[in-house]
Amino acid sequence: MKIIVTGGAGFIGSALVRHLIADTDASVTVIDKLTYAANLDSLAPVASSPRYRLIQEDICNAEAMASIFESEQPDYVLHLAAETHVDRSIFGSGAFIQTNINGTYNLLEAARAHHARLTGNQKSRFRFLHVSTDEVYGSLGVDGLFSETTAYDPSSPYSASKAAADHLAKAWHRTYDLPVIVTNCSNNYGPYHFPEKLIPLIILNALDGKALPIYGDGSNVRDWLYVEDHVRALWAIAQRGNPGATYNIGGKNERTNLEVVETICALLDELRPAGRKYRELIEFVADRPGHDFRYAIDATKLEAELGWKAGETFDTGMRKTVQWYLDNQSWWEPLRSSVYSGERLGLAPQR
Repeated sequence: MKIIVTGGAGFIGSALVRHLIADTDASVTVIDKLTYAANLDSLAPVASSPRYRLIQEDICNAEAMASIFESEQPDYVLHLAAETHVDRSIFGSGAFIQTNINGTYNLLEAARAHHARLTGNQKSRFRFLHVSTDEVYGSLGVDGLFSETTAYDPSSPYSASKAAADHLAKAWHRTYDLPVIVTNCSNNYGPYHFPEKLIPLIILNALDGKALPIYGDGSNVRDWLYVEDHVRALWAIAQRGNPGATYNIGGKNERTNLEVVETICALLDELRPAGRKYRELIEFVADRPGHDFRYAIDATKLEAELGWKAGETFDTGMRKTVQWYLDNQSWWEPLRSSVYSGERLGLAPQR
């Protein structure tokens, strides 16, 4: 069995690759451009496996994608390569359009040509899993959940680019009968998370004694999903999900941003006590443009059809996450010193 994972050096992608190498006998080829958010150290646990291969390439290179598909002959394509940070999309949307839309198109076309060449069991087994986000659905009020039939209403350049990619993936299934499955997940967290995102940013700022920035009044709500639960879901969906279907993946762990930060502070007070309470570092800052109020996922379809359940609660997953950052300074310190030091992102460019 051969699997291609695009974006496999990123946060979720590397967790997926580690899972596939550890828990299956598949050969896994990672395609990754190795942008700022990619980190080969996240793949160090599997780098010596004879079933792992890395190809450094940009999914926007259509000829390269076609060539890789022809040489690798994958049974599964798990497409996670994307520009993902909402704040960066606000002042640099072009990269999101190129990678998330045009790159996905190139992969779909390469997969379509590959699928057309297959016969028999290989053809019937092939799947293209397009991994997306709950942000395509827009913002919820105080009630309700996102389901697979919720209308798309993206608010940011990032979510709009992912929505466009979702529509392309679904259209390639309907038009060309390409066996595509789409997943939309809630906010991920866990080990190896690039420190521009909320949870690792707060952990590392707190350890450095820096301000802990919270947008607005901290009342925005997200549903949090431990990354290892997510990748288990992705592999189950790739193997047993229905082509043409969408599956929502959520952890049923809604928290306000303020509650998330306060949880981290309490864990650090316990695990790495300082001269003062970490929550004293909390600082409320100007909100970002188009900040959705609330996300919450209904994962009933996934649970009922495929028997998946999240293994971590927010409390157990957060404790594991904070402890991992305390134990793995060698992973995150080079990123903080040379790639991203915690500066404010997400401000709209001045015209």
